[in-house]
Amino acid sequence: MKQRPSSPSFADLIVGHRKVKQTFFFQIDQIIDWNPIRGLIEIAYTKGNRPTGRPSYDSLVLFKTELLRTWYGLSDGEVEEQVNDRLSFSRFVGLGLDDCAPDSTTVCRFRNILVEADLYDNVLQEINRQLELAGVLVKRGAIVDASITDSPRRPRGRKEYEVVEDRNEESGRDVAENAMVKEIVKPNVDGEARWVKKMGKLHFGYKRHSVTDENGLVIAEETTPANESDIKHLEKPLEKAKLPQSTPVYADKGYDSTANKDVLKRMKLKSRIMHKGVRGRKLTEREQRINVAISKTRYKVERTFGSIHRWFHGGIARYVGLAKTHAQHIMEAIAYNLYRTPGIIVSNSLK
Repeated sequence: MKQRPSSPSFADLIVGHRKVKQTFFFQIDQIIDWNPIRGLIEIAYTKGNRPTGRPSYDSLVLFKTELLRTWYGLSDGEVEEQVNDRLSFSRFVGLGLDDCAPDSTTVCRFRNILVEADLYDNVLQEINRQLELAGVLVKRGAIVDASITDSPRRPRGRKEYEVVEDRNEESGRDVAENAMVKEIVKPNVDGEARWVKKMGKLHFGYKRHSVTDENGLVIAEETTPANESDIKHLEKPLEKAKLPQSTPVYADKGYDSTANKDVLKRMKLKSRIMHKGVRGRKLTEREQRINVAISKTRYKVERTFGSIHRWFHGGIARYVGLAKTHAQHIMEAIAYNLYRTPGIIVSNSLK
């Protein structure tokens, strides 16, 4: 049984005339048709609902609550408090004055349901489809890059190992030396995160492989452990992006390989990967000029990463595990795209 927001009360009608600073929320509601998104979410969220018992919240109320949590960098408990306290928040999620905000446990359970159903990528695609129709997101070109998300649940102290297979001392020294060992994952440590060294600094966590348009809006995301090399993760995020044929794909030197150029050729996309010098062979002047030209477009993805870090406190994993961290990356991408949408619409109208 679904819990629907209550009918407008007398207090709602009175307060409705009050001017509240909610221009941004109003603009987003005018741009985005939430019904297709509700339809996607309810594929998983309505599963197992019973006609009796305490009614559940509308899926869109919970998703918009997740959006608010991401926009303002709140915890599940904090967003519950803010939706109950702030009129603009409760209006945006679709609650009346007589309605209570979803509690932190409900928000957490809702997020886990979407993670288990692997629906976050589909929601991003639907929102991007609508932004593309509105002329906000334009796939004239695509930029690929990766950024590290640090996990605070890093291992501390010395590593400990356990023997997976019993050693057979009678089988000889080689068997004993080759016995399989497994690192013991200590409590409160993210077992799926990995170490990587970047620019002389060690990081423990995950890596987000993002595809953006030429304005920096996120088209697709792929998440891997931090130790996965960028050069091996070009194809999968591009498959998610579903770019038109002949779209130029911009990337830095870390993606320069024959295999990646073959991937772009097979996908009928134009390679705009920066050239990388190798030992014994310096870049020619022509290759250097090409790199400069590519960098004038490619830098915008760095702006996207920086903005997500500043605006939404990105770059730090809020949850444990690869799947949940990927969900965080997707929500940050959705929040970023929607946050920039009103400004892009105004900019387009002035052209």
